[in-house]
Amino acid sequence: MKIKVAILGGSGYTGVELLRILSNHPYCEVVSVTSRKMAGKKVCDVFPSLIGYSDLEFVAPSVDNLSKDAEYVFTCVPHQTAMEVVPSLLDEGLKVIDLSADFRIRDKDVYERWYQRHACPQYLKEAVYGLPELYRDAISSARLVANPGCYPTSAILPLVPLLAKGLIDPETIIVDSKSGTSGAGRGANVATLFCEVNEGFKAYKIAKHRHTPEIEQELGVAAGKKIRINFTPHLVPMSRGILTTIYANTSGQVGEKDLRGILRSFYENTFFVKVLPEGVFPNVLSVRGTNMCHIGLRLDERTGRVILISAIDNLCKGASGQAVQNMNIMAGFKEEVGLDRPALYP
Repeated sequence: MKIKVAILGGSGYTGVELLRILSNHPYCEVVSVTSRKMAGKKVCDVFPSLIGYSDLEFVAPSVDNLSKDAEYVFTCVPHQTAMEVVPSLLDEGLKVIDLSADFRIRDKDVYERWYQRHACPQYLKEAVYGLPELYRDAISSARLVANPGCYPTSAILPLVPLLAKGLIDPETIIVDSKSGTSGAGRGANVATLFCEVNEGFKAYKIAKHRHTPEIEQELGVAAGKKIRINFTPHLVPMSRGILTTIYANTSGQVGEKDLRGILRSFYENTFFVKVLPEGVFPNVLSVRGTNMCHIGLRLDERTGRVILISAIDNLCKGASGQAVQNMNIMAGFKEEVGLDRPALYP
């Protein structure tokens, strides 16, 4: 018997990506998808690529439309909008995977410092941070999962195993990320127009990107103390994908083989994190359209710094794919169900 799911905000990139992934999920049925602008239109008419949804129409966003038949709801709406509707969905007995930032930060003051006033802070401690490789057991019994941001996913996965072992100096971490333009969303924005992005390459939101406290929160858990990092995101002229390069000083005498071995040991029982062999480094093309995270590393013995490189698809492992992975865990399915597909290469 299939579980029934609904999508709040189905006409943005993360909503469409969810529809694409769930169209091949053997144990799920999408029973409701909302959009203010597209209400009354068939999903396959608005997005011809989604031919499997010939009978599904967009409906106006409301708790009634979402809770009428569904058991799980993906909330694919901006921060602040999510916190306004999630409590009502929980009150209706639904399980929620929230793709906004509203429930990722556990500390209310930190959230409000980087975003705005939180309307329902009582849910911050209940929400489980939805990075399955770190919080699988808690996710399995959660009713509210805060799906991680794309940049944080790419930075946290390579760093946590080494921080937990005390093998890198947490005061020296620099995170440098490059993202495709779909990370900015589907809304009209001059900065992401083709002519503004094509053949360009720029940094943005330097020293003030809102994903910074999310990264610091999870790295602090691994290190057992508060951490501050330098994080700089960049926009590159591709539609999807994130390549993150991380620099940090090692603590004491440790070899590259040892560092790679610790990463492999940490992720040996996971499906979606692959630690690459010596001399092989991630390429976003190799993870395009998948829920994979590829990690490579090099120890610069001359400087004593480890260089970690990760690649993810920002719309999959960085958003909708990870959301489905979380739903699978919550529903008791294998994590890879509906997600075990090869990359869209080239």
